[in-house]
Amino acid sequence: ADLVCNNDFVARGYLIIRTAHELGCDTFVHISFPRHMAYETMSRRVAIMQAACEEFGMKFVLETAPDPTSDVGVAGAQAYILEKVPEWVEKYGQNAAYFCTNDAHTEPLLKQLLEYGGYFIEADLPSPLMGYPGALGIDLTAEAGDFEKILAKVESTICEKGGAGHFGTWAYSYGYIQSAGLAQHAMNVLNGESELDDMDDIAKAYQKYSPKAEWNGSNYTNVDTGVKLGNVFLVYQDTYIMGDPGHFMGSTQVEVPEKYFTIK
Repeated sequence: ADLVCNNDFVARGYLIIRTAHELGCDTFVHISFPRHMAYETMSRRVAIMQAACEEFGMKFVLETAPDPTSDVGVAGAQAYILEKVPEWVEKYGQNAAYFCTNDAHTEPLLKQLLEYGGYFIEADLPSPLMGYPGALGIDLTAEAGDFEKILAKVESTICEKGGAGHFGTWAYSYGYIQSAGLAQHAMNVLNGESELDDMDDIAKAYQKYSPKAEWNGSNYTNVDTGVKLGNVFLVYQDTYIMGDPGHFMGSTQVEVPEKYFTIK
């Protein structure tokens, strides 16, 4: 491939923890299962998260939940999350932030955190559509395709349920912006307006479809060899914490310490 872009599982490992710390969290609970932890993207990120928790003086906890592709299926995996969250909140307290690596776990996790207390910085693949509509019981048919209206409805419902300042996302869906933004970037390159392997130009294309949010990223570094790949970029959008009013955390302006790019 001439260009590859993926969500930044390295920088976000640090930034998610940093954001949780800034919001006053003292514990970070990472929920996953062995199949996911065998992937480099997730195993590196969890190692970075653990190291960042040490830096910020936070407790780091690994919790295991059923794999939705196992015999229990999605329904069983979600039922487990619904059952366990009240126990976790009692065990880890109201100032714990939670993160899960599987999309199917996200909706029940959000639903129970709204009910019992806790923080959720952002999803594995962040979007206002990831878990929130089902957890909140809202219909977004009228807002379909307009992420600013989608976010506004999700945010207002979060606030109505007492979750202001505790729940975050990317304001614009990662999946949509990645697709539309890269298509725009390709056109910009073909028109001679952008360089293919320039992060600023990639961010410029992404921002056409996410005008109120900033992007950042860097080249992927092979953790074993230390070699940076010039055509592979890990990208991320600024984290938005919902509230009245909500606010961006400025994550894209934070310089991630170099040591985190070599943790594995």
